Amino acid sequence: MDCKVQMAGRRTTGSQMTTIATDTVTLTPKGAATRQRIIESASAEIREFGVTATLDDIRARARASKSQLFHYFPDGREQLLLAVARYEADRVLADQQPQLGDLSSWDAWLAWRDTVVARYREQGQQCPLSALVTQLGRMTPGAQSVVAELMYQWQGQIAAGIARMQAAGEISGQLDARRTAAAILAGIQGGVVMLMSTGDLTPLEAALDLGIEHLRARR
Repeated sequence: MDCKVQMAGRRTTGSQMTTIATDTVTLTPKGAATRQRIIESASAEIREFGVTATLDDIRARARASKSQLFHYFPDGREQLLLAVARYEADRVLADQQPQLGDLSSWDAWLAWRDTVVARYREQGQQCPLSALVTQLGRMTPGAQSVVAELMYQWQGQIAAGIARMQAAGEISGQLDARRTAAAILAGIQGGVVMLMSTGDLTPLEAALDLGIEHLRARR
C-alpha cells in the first residue's frame, strides 16, 4: 500500500478570531500551530526511527510539554499516530503537485510520471504511511478512512486529467475515465509495494509507462 481521519478539519470564523475545530477541542490559531508542530515532529521522528518512536521522543523534538501533548491528543499515542497518518497521506498528493493537478498535455503526463518516480526513489523502501496504518491496524475505521480518502482523491485527480485530454480530443471519449484512473493507480500501488519489497523502481516505472502508453493509444 502507499507510502490521509479528519482531526483538524472544520473552520469557523467569529468576529474576534478564527478558531479551528478538532475532534475533541476548538483551537485558536496559536493552538492549531502548536498541534501541527507536534504532528510534523512526530512525522519526522517516525521517518527517522520508525513507529517505535516514543511520546517522549516526539515531545522533545516538538519542544512541547507533556500537558500540551495530551491537551491536543487526549487519547494518547493512537490518536497522534492517526493524525500523523493523515499528514503523511496528504504529503503523498502534495509531493505530486503541480503536475498531478494539471494533466492537460502529454508533456504534463510525462512530467507527472517523472515526479512520481522521483518521489518514491527518494523515499526508498521505508514507507511511513504504511508503517503507521499497520501499527494502527489496517481494518480499524480510522486507518481505513485514511487510506480510502487518499485513494479516492488520487484516483479523482488522475481521472480529471484523463477527462481533460478527452475534451482536447487526445483520448477517446469512449474510455471510462474513472475506471482507467483506477487501473493506473492500482499499477502505481503495485509498483510501490514491489519497491518496498525489493528496492527496485523498475516495476513502478513500467506501470506508469504502460498506463500512459495505453492512454495515448486510445486517441
